[in-house]
Amino acid sequence: MTDVAALPARLRHVYWIGGGSGGGKSTIARRLADRNGWRLYATDDVMGEHARRTTPQEAPFLHRFMAMDMDERWVNRSPETMLDTFHWYRGEGFGLIVEDLLRLPQEPCVVVEGFRLLPHLVKPLLAAPEHAVWLLPTPEFRQAAFRSRAAPEEGFVGKTSDPAKAARNLAERDQMFTSRLRTETRRLQLPAVQVEITMTEDDLAERVTTLFLDGRQGLDGRGRQGPDRQQGRKAQGHA
Repeated sequence: MTDVAALPARLRHVYWIGGGSGGGKSTIARRLADRNGWRLYATDDVMGEHARRTTPQEAPFLHRFMAMDMDERWVNRSPETMLDTFHWYRGEGFGLIVEDLLRLPQEPCVVVEGFRLLPHLVKPLLAAPEHAVWLLPTPEFRQAAFRSRAAPEEGFVGKTSDPAKAARNLAERDQMFTSRLRTETRRLQLPAVQVEITMTEDDLAERVTTLFLDGRQGLDGRGRQGPDRQQGRKAQGHA
C-alpha cells in the first residue's frame, strides 16, 4: 500500500500532459523527452496491458466495453452515451498508471502523456501545479490533425458497418470530452492551453516547456512566482 500523502514527493520528477484527442500530446511529450533526455511514458501504449490487469469488479465499464462488438462501441450508441460510459474517461485503470510510475527510477525525469490523465485524478499527485498541463484542441485544430492521419476506413472505425457514422460519433464524443476537460481544469485551477489551428508545433512546445521549467524552478526554490503571476499564467493558458 502506498501512503497517498507521500505521492507528490515520490512523483515530483514526473510531468503530465493530458488533453483532448488530436491536441498534440504525443508530439509535444516526445519532443520534450528527446530534448531533455527524459523518459517518455505514453498511456496509450499500456492500455492493453492495463486492461488485462483489471477485473470486472475493479473496472466494470472497461469489461462491458470489451464485451461489445465494434458497432455496439462506435455506431449504435449516441456520442453522449459513449462519453459517459467510456471507461478511461471514468478513471478506470488510472491507479495502474501510478503503479507503473512508482516503479520507475526517479532519474531521469518522466513525461507522461495521454487522454487518460484526468485533472481531478492528477491534481492530488502534483508537487507543483506547473508539473501538469492539458492541451485543449479547438474543433478546427482537431479536424486538421485527424485529416493528416489515416482515413476513417483505415482506422479502427473501419471495422464497423458504417465507418462514416462511427467517425462522426467519435469526433462528437471527443469534442464533448475536451469541453469537459476545459471546465474541470478551470474549476481546479490547473494549467491548460487551447490549441489553435494557427499555432505551430514549435509554439506549443515552447508554451509547455516554459510552464514546466517554471514548475522546476519553484520546487528548487529559485524563481518562485507569486500567486498573482501564477494565476495570470493559468488564465493565459485558458484563453
